Amino acid sequence: MLSVPTLWTVFVINFLALGLIWAYVMRSYPAFEAARFWTASAFTAAGGAAVAMLHFIADSRAPLLAGGTVLIFAACLAAMGIKRFYGQPVSWRSSVAITGLTFAGMAFFIVGYDSLPMRILIYSLGQSVPLALTLKLLLSRQEGRENPGARLAGIVAILIISLYAVRTVATMLHSGDDFAIFQSNPLQWVLVLTLIFLSMSLNFGFLLMAMDRLRNEVA
Repeated sequence: MLSVPTLWTVFVINFLALGLIWAYVMRSYPAFEAARFWTASAFTAAGGAAVAMLHFIADSRAPLLAGGTVLIFAACLAAMGIKRFYGQPVSWRSSVAITGLTFAGMAFFIVGYDSLPMRILIYSLGQSVPLALTLKLLLSRQEGRENPGARLAGIVAILIISLYAVRTVATMLHSGDDFAIFQSNPLQWVLVLTLIFLSMSLNFGFLLMAMDRLRNEVA
């Protein structure tokens, strides 16, 4: 039988592996600036998930708050990598603002007023907003041509946003206990497995984007 700690261990290992792949790409092609952000995003996500897993050891919500905040910043780094891929400037201020506001919102609904549905809503928004802001870049033609990797990344990003939306709505309609991210039940097994699959697919899209760009530069 699957367990949530086991699945989150897989989540950490998955992002560490992705980080190593991106680190190799970054080292091999130092001028490819987007790889720096995607490397940082993967390792940051691994660190955030590892910190959140301390919740299983310590009877405290502090690891969940810290780990969730780090995971939000990882999403912002991934979005900044997309912008650099298309030669657009990145805004560290916006990323810090999204991360800080998410942290403040989750902290309030832990300390000030305990509400799992509101925490899930805020966390879902923090994960979804950075990706949503890049959809136009990923799904539109650039220089009169489509990038298959970008289209894949865009579709996966929409699926990730949809997953968080469904989870948020379901939490609002129920008591919320079945949707706690570390609650061990079949629903959470499906949720975490789906997130692992989608995160791998998103990074695979990024890799296809990189291959297409680097191939054209060599040609």
